[in-house]
Amino acid sequence: MGIGTILLIILVLALVGVLPLWPHARSWGYGPSGIIGVLLVIVLVLFLMGRL
Repeated sequence: MGIGTILLIILVLALVGVLPLWPHARSWGYGPSGIIGVLLVIVLVLFLMGRL
């Protein structure tokens, strides 16, 4: 398993963790999940292009 795959899995888990569905994250809104989502898209594009 390469570093890109591990990074992708960590970002997906972080995205699920910051969704405002959890009781501890209800007051956060969609800000943290938006930031993690953008990072996930960037890493996914780099992974598909073979740069990661």
